[in-house]
Amino acid sequence: MSVFSVEFKVRDYECDMQGIVNNGVYFNYLEHARHEFLLAKGIDFAELARDKINLVVVRSEMDYKASLTSGDQFAVTVAFEPVSRVRFGFRQQVVRASDGKVVLEGLVIGTAINERGRPAIPEGFAERLLA
Repeated sequence: MSVFSVEFKVRDYECDMQGIVNNGVYFNYLEHARHEFLLAKGIDFAELARDKINLVVVRSEMDYKASLTSGDQFAVTVAFEPVSRVRFGFRQQVVRASDGKVVLEGLVIGTAINERGRPAIPEGFAERLLA
């Protein structure tokens, strides 16, 4: 399983009153990294949507292990794994650059649906993401 990585830096407005990244912001980090992963594999999320194939999240699991604070540099990793004939998963981590600490571990399960709301995984989708 190959692992893709995107680097980030925490912005001040992503932090809450405690001075740590708000838990909901991590969803944005993970989503951006997944989109970059898809693009790196030649799959354009926006183009699929224009073709009326929508990649959607059906389940998200996040285990928070530590906190990020303003200015922290970190990476978000993405590893694809098939789940079933109509579902796929992305195992993700947020890793702080300064000490290599895993801040978050996540599993996001998705599917692709067509304009009628039926499963419509693009041909060769999993194979491209596993390569």
